[in-house]
Amino acid sequence: MFSHFSGFIGVIAMLLLSLHENLHLVLALLALTAGSAGGAIADVTIDACVAQNSISQPSLAADMQSLCAFSLSVGSLIGYFISGIFVHFLGPMGVFGLMTIPAGLVISVGFLLYEPRMHNTSYTQVKQNFIDAGKAMWTTLRSEDVWGPCLYMYLSLALSLDIREGMFYWYTDSKGGPSFSQESVGFIFSISSVGALLGAILYQYALKDYAFRNLLFWTQLIYGLSGMLDLILVSRLNLKFGIPDYFFVVIVESIAKMTNRLKWMPMLVLSSKLCPSGIEGTFFALLMSIDNVGLLSASWGGGFVLHMLRITRTKFDNIWLAILIRNILRIAPLWLLFLVPRADRSSSILPCKSMNSEVAIDPSDTKNVELVSLVHSVDGK
Repeated sequence: MFSHFSGFIGVIAMLLLSLHENLHLVLALLALTAGSAGGAIADVTIDACVAQNSISQPSLAADMQSLCAFSLSVGSLIGYFISGIFVHFLGPMGVFGLMTIPAGLVISVGFLLYEPRMHNTSYTQVKQNFIDAGKAMWTTLRSEDVWGPCLYMYLSLALSLDIREGMFYWYTDSKGGPSFSQESVGFIFSISSVGALLGAILYQYALKDYAFRNLLFWTQLIYGLSGMLDLILVSRLNLKFGIPDYFFVVIVESIAKMTNRLKWMPMLVLSSKLCPSGIEGTFFALLMSIDNVGLLSASWGGGFVLHMLRITRTKFDNIWLAILIRNILRIAPLWLLFLVPRADRSSSILPCKSMNSEVAIDPSDTKNVELVSLVHSVDGK
């Protein structure tokens, strides 16, 4: 049902944007918001399946997150490559029309993924389940084993200031920057998406068995140090070593995406292990919302730093200082790693009293989830 609902929202929103050329600004914003909401609902539905199976099959938690990250990276890579072509040949309106196809595919997923329905459920029972779910979430969040990692994940994301807007304009600057065209910058970002794909593969085959705290230490450290490559770029030292701007920017962006994905993967696996049974989807969505607030804080913080340093579309005198501040703050979460438990992907993190919520769930229903059959087939090999 959720997949159908999210798909229909996306189709209607994209059709509205593609068929009305002079759409009012408010309606356009509402349509874009609705399209994003449809994608978020579908994402949460899949997250619920992954979180549920991560609890029932803890040894496969990292593998499932790696599969999701791999699929996301491949989709992003394809999207980067074809978006420019479609915009060039079809225009923005035509691209919005094409966006109805992914939303329609989400509807088709709803027919393939079986969701058990509750029959003859009274309003009192629904209300009680809602209350029990709220109590279970609050009890879980009060546990130090849960709020500690949540706080670390938020601060790790919030302190990684987002100054990409300033860097974008510096890339296109004709005086002190490389003087790339906007199309060239988009193509560079598309190529660098391979770094995120490599990060997911590297985590799956080399790093998934390491303890969360150790892995987060090294990935956070490398993530901070890799940002120093931007200092080499803005100081133009790469040209002194004979490295062209275009090649060097591709390398820098690829490394940034790879290290960011390596830092993100253990957080996803850890988040899936913090979800109490019975409310996996709701609690995982709560954890992801905390992470999204962290990303939003990073965007606001980056904008504030750019504003305070008077970095504009044409003035980049202090861009090096913004990069230095960003890199220092990226390393700051290393002093907060004590909030992350000394556990690995096969360990149980939740306290025993939080492992099972009081929400009434029919055990037989969990066997009807599409991803469960996949897990069982893997175990049977």
